[in-house]
Amino acid sequence: MFLNKKILALIPARGGSKGIKYKNLKKINKISLIGHTSRFIDNCNFFDEKLVSTDAKKIIKEALKFKCKIFKRKKSTSKDFTSDFEVISEVLNNNSIKSKKFDYVIYLQPTSPLRKISHLKNALKYVINHNYHCSWSISKIDMKFHPKKVLKIKNNKFLSIYQNEGKKIYARQQLDDVYIRNGVFYIFKISKFLKSKDIFFTKNYPSITNYNVVNIDTISDLKIARNKIK
Repeated sequence: MFLNKKILALIPARGGSKGIKYKNLKKINKISLIGHTSRFIDNCNFFDEKLVSTDAKKIIKEALKFKCKIFKRKKSTSKDFTSDFEVISEVLNNNSIKSKKFDYVIYLQPTSPLRKISHLKNALKYVINHNYHCSWSISKIDMKFHPKKVLKIKNNKFLSIYQNEGKKIYARQQLDDVYIRNGVFYIFKISKFLKSKDIFFTKNYPSITNYNVVNIDTISDLKIARNKIK
């Protein structure tokens, strides 16, 4: 419980990752990414249940080592282009989960293992106290990679600006701050989520991440994470 609210931790861990096979089982300091996420949840001391959503026997076996409960995904939510909304929705619409009457679900991707308890706790407190519907952890994008400066190759041969607004940008002072979600956490108010059709809620608290994170999609990302987690 946290501020008298019942909190569910949900770990998505599909078996069929393409970039790195069984990515969620890769180890940092002899502990799998699932293990790191599970330990983070335990150390928070405010979750009422930790649940792994997966389709893979190997991941189930690993998750059980860390005393996670298992939610077996359907084939329809185990595909390459399954959205986060579909994964979360499948869990929250399950009758056994509904019966437990959780107030919030916190979605913790194993591929973002660099997390701080204080960051999550402060965001959750703000969401509850100010009646936000959700919160995403976000990182500020370097101005060098601002969307208005991005280019594309048109018809495989011509270089053009990605956004027409970019043609009017002459100095970085003209650029507004922009952010990217980093996967450290997503917080959702369940009553709101169950009435939604996607994860893009209007009343979304921007929880800016003021420390370095890594989102593991490639072997190079994994090496960076291993260097950062000692």
